[in-house]
Amino acid sequence: MNPQRVDQPTNHLDLLVPRGTKTMLLYENLARERMRQAEQDAAEQRLVRRLNAARRWERLSAWAARRAKRAEDLL
Repeated sequence: MNPQRVDQPTNHLDLLVPRGTKTMLLYENLARERMRQAEQDAAEQRLVRRLNAARRWERLSAWAARRAKRAEDLL
């Protein structure tokens, strides 16, 4: 008797998920892109914080000038 060949069931996930070095390169590229995006977001946040700080110091300076003017007028 000839043994019957039993076909292995097809694992469709194997067709969708790349294996080996291509997978590693894909994940490395994704990781690099996430790091670049995080660095860009951090740079934008730093710029926003600097702008807000400049506006805050400008308001404080204007307030101090008005207070000094009033104190001078009282003398």
